Amino acid sequence: MSDEPGFLMMPGAPTPVAPFSHAVRVGPWLFVTGQMPTDPHDDAAPLPDGIEAQTRRVVENLKLVLAGAGYELRHAVQARVYLVEFKRDYAAMNATYQSFFPADRRPARTCVGVTGLARAALVEIDLIAYQD
Repeated sequence: MSDEPGFLMMPGAPTPVAPFSHAVRVGPWLFVTGQMPTDPHDDAAPLPDGIEAQTRRVVENLKLVLAGAGYELRHAVQARVYLVEFKRDYAAMNATYQSFFPADRRPARTCVGVTGLARAALVEIDLIAYQD
């Protein structure tokens, strides 16, 4: 792998809602742009209802981006979670989020409350992954 950044757009991943790459690879590191709970097959589809369904869709979208670069969730070393309704949704988001990671392989994580997200989403998650 080169140490020159590779700016990646993944076929089959959701269309970005702003001007950015799905991910940037630098050596063994992959920096994955925050994913929204959008349908990767239909940009105009309504977002799923509720924090659990939105969290599942976000993680599935992250998996699409990771797979496009040859990575998997097991390569995630850091996650950042953004919640619009932090107090209301934190516990339910956690329950859904943790179902994707084995207890002995959870990435380091930050979770913050925000005042709003694109498309009025309830959750957005970005990742940093590492694969040697």
